[in-house]
Amino acid sequence: MAADPINGSPAGAGAIGNASGGIKPASGADKADGSFEALLDETIGKVASLQKETEKAIAEITGGGGDIVEAMVAMQKADLSFQVMVEVRNKLVSAYEEIMRMQV
Repeated sequence: MAADPINGSPAGAGAIGNASGGIKPASGADKADGSFEALLDETIGKVASLQKETEKAIAEITGGGGDIVEAMVAMQKADLSFQVMVEVRNKLVSAYEEIMRMQV
């Protein structure tokens, strides 16, 4: 089964959740702002929205409806995006510590 390398969704899973909600590079309008803080806020917001979609899918299943496949895909998307966010944070902290160790 092929996977979409941009959004990380398996082939045929385009209708699940927010199909276009994969984390993508900032558009031209976002680059005009030039704020790294705005980019981080946007990315964290996308991760949070994926987690909310997962909670909604789980609530649908526990309520007796919903599709287990959709819930599992939503859970995996949320998990993967959270792991990536944590790794980016770790790299940022590491870079900051490296800069702090530099002698001026």
